Amino acid sequence: MNPAWPAAPIHRYLPGADSGTLDFFARQILQPELAALPTDDLVRLLAANISVGRGRALEREQRFYQDKLVFDNPAAWNEACSQPKGARPSGCTAPPRTQAEIYDLVVQEVVQPDVVETFPLYDTLLKRKSIQRQMAAEYPNGALQFRSWLTTSFITDPQSSTPEAAGVRTAILGSLWVIVITILFSFPVGVGAAVYLEEYAADSKLNRILQTNINNLAGVPSIIYGMLGLAIFVRALEMITSGALFGLVDSTASANGRTILSAGFTLGLLILPLIIINAQEAIRAIPSSLRQASLALGATQWQTTWHHVLPAALPGILTGAILAVSRALGETAPLVIIGASTFIVVDPSGPFSKFTTLPIQIYQWTARPQAEFRNIAAAAIIVLLVMLLALNATAVYLRNKYSTKM
Repeated sequence: MNPAWPAAPIHRYLPGADSGTLDFFARQILQPELAALPTDDLVRLLAANISVGRGRALEREQRFYQDKLVFDNPAAWNEACSQPKGARPSGCTAPPRTQAEIYDLVVQEVVQPDVVETFPLYDTLLKRKSIQRQMAAEYPNGALQFRSWLTTSFITDPQSSTPEAAGVRTAILGSLWVIVITILFSFPVGVGAAVYLEEYAADSKLNRILQTNINNLAGVPSIIYGMLGLAIFVRALEMITSGALFGLVDSTASANGRTILSAGFTLGLLILPLIIINAQEAIRAIPSSLRQASLALGATQWQTTWHHVLPAALPGILTGAILAVSRALGETAPLVIIGASTFIVVDPSGPFSKFTTLPIQIYQWTARPQAEFRNIAAAAIIVLLVMLLALNATAVYLRNKYSTKM
């Protein structure tokens, strides 16, 4: 077991109170380092301690060997890899896992380290000796680790029931999918409505009532929009929002309207009044002399609006739209009503997929009793704040850029 033996001396261990078993001898003499085990041994250890279904899922995510399968059978593997590009497992094209990656899997799936207690940064820096004494007394086999909950793996890993292994990748992708649908729905409709109300609509009683209702809708609680989305998009339009009408039902769940498309449309309705009002203000700020000069040169009203009014109002329109999208990104109540998943580990693959978002993920973690979940919820809040700051910074940049050009 040691290639240097018998040249190297064999350490002699005197039996103690816990001796007398083969386990004691193995711990003292053999004592293999898990991280130093070769790939084959790590894979065998993994196969002996996890279910076949879990192993198949890991293998389809990324293979263990290039030339053979461990958990899956060749026929099922070939069938899965023959699917279209968007539906085939990532393991069909990804390189096999390295020894270090398999070791991390063994630690996560087999060893399953548990955090029994956490300490604030202040105590960690100034009361380290006290913490060490407490650990020696209460957890003699434990280990102290100075770590941050906000790490690269936290961003790139999916959700997990173990806080140490949990990540926000699925929630981030879900948020991005929902926001894209929201923008595609609300921006053209909102700007079009603002153009009509400011440039074409007559000052009639009907239009004044319409304008009053738009202003009132901007102040309606978001949970009301969630109930509206549940009634219209999830139930009444279920055949469309589930993808069943197009034969595109998500293969990972049963067909129903609780999808990204329903969430995007619901949040689109939520921010639509804000986009309309902000776009109206931006269009109203354009001096009438610009319109009159264009009309005097023979341009039609549409040409004047398209080539002169809208370009001049674009900075204000974009700023208002991005700020409205920032509000949608942080919404939770409407998504809870329409049925966003609180625990999902499968990344969304399209508008008809089941989903979760960062606010939903934060809400779910803060409701858990373990203190570690509150720590990763705080880390997820920082991720959400960074995304919101990025959107707001984009709004400022676009406003300054187009204002300079004007």
